[in-house]
Amino acid sequence: MRYQAADSSLYIKNRKKLVDKLSAQALAVFHSNDIMPTNADGTMRFRQNNDLFYLTGIDQEESILVLCPNFPKKEMREMLFIRKTDEHIAIWEGHKYTKEEAFAASGIEQVLWLDEFEGIFAQLMALSNEVYLNTNEHLRAAVNVETRDARFIQHCKKRFPLHTYRRVAPLMHEIRSIKEPEEITQLQVACDITEQGFRRILQFVKPGVREYEIEAEYQHEFVRSGSRGFAYEPIIASGANACVLHYISNDQVCKDGDLLLFDVGAEYGNYNADMSRTIPVNGKFTKRQRAIYDAVLRVQRAACDLLKPGVTIQDYHVEVGKIMESELLSLGLLDKGDIASQDPKSPAYRKYFMHGTSHHLGLDVHDVGTMYDPVQPGMVFTVEPGIYVREEGIGVRLENNILIRENGFTDLMANIPIEAEEIEDLMNGY
Repeated sequence: MRYQAADSSLYIKNRKKLVDKLSAQALAVFHSNDIMPTNADGTMRFRQNNDLFYLTGIDQEESILVLCPNFPKKEMREMLFIRKTDEHIAIWEGHKYTKEEAFAASGIEQVLWLDEFEGIFAQLMALSNEVYLNTNEHLRAAVNVETRDARFIQHCKKRFPLHTYRRVAPLMHEIRSIKEPEEITQLQVACDITEQGFRRILQFVKPGVREYEIEAEYQHEFVRSGSRGFAYEPIIASGANACVLHYISNDQVCKDGDLLLFDVGAEYGNYNADMSRTIPVNGKFTKRQRAIYDAVLRVQRAACDLLKPGVTIQDYHVEVGKIMESELLSLGLLDKGDIASQDPKSPAYRKYFMHGTSHHLGLDVHDVGTMYDPVQPGMVFTVEPGIYVREEGIGVRLENNILIRENGFTDLMANIPIEAEEIEDLMNGY
């Protein structure tokens, strides 16, 4: 394992939080993700199901967690089923968890081989009334592939049609949105690795390099620091490419006089950083670029101060929009006539700032957690305003990750350069 795993006490706490929300005579089941195919006999790299990982710390395929907290036999109240390994698997695929290792990672005493699951599951179902099963209910999810969870739901309903089936996703969204200290530690490492990558490319970028060369520099620094690589497809967008919000081609030449927008983050231990920075390709902002950059930075800092316990993300976005409107007026991108004639449902500022300012961050880059209930201490959010002036070929986005406290916030990216002067100094070797 290339990352330092959290102690099993984290996963014991996480399971207790879920169990406390389950109804009496309930049973909950969580499956690992599938290993997805590519072509021929190829497969994608395995990525664990985040709910299973959150509850167990187990980072291996073909794993099942079963929670049945009121079952008469104590040893059957929480069980972990893992793939049985042998010499053949060890030779062809490498080491897999032993039962002892799975217990050490998860804190689950009852670790069994996967081939025992069906028989034991039938025993549990006989004394359970309600069954909590998992689905991907993220508001932005587009699920086009049948998952292991989906197949299991069909299997359960066919074999046990008279049970009451419940959604566990809302409960997981609620508990996962509040981060434990051990999770903050993993997120901080991901942010620190991201910082190392950014500082590396500040020494590398110059007119004439291609965007994918910069991507390679980030990847090199991330992997050598214990990350599996990018937390998501990186955006390395120079010039007008920065005005394409999800630009991932990363194949153009960076030109003298252009800005270069990064939206990148390192993964560490399945937790994710999410950083945006914008730098001048030649190491010096023009007057116009600097004016837009400073405007975005002011909005970002004001937004961080607004994001506090008790506010809702919906109201917060309205307030950030008002601040952005003021900055766009000062830049001459909007005038009072634009404001007077705007449609309240589509404010004028959205011509130049068309995306949201913040989202939850954690095991998922767009982490689970409601966007309608009030913000609470322990939540982690991105703060990422931007201004995109397509007619000038200028796009600026600045994004940090913050932990919400009872009073104020902690910026997990406080050490990553963001002031224009510091970026220019670092790029020019001062």
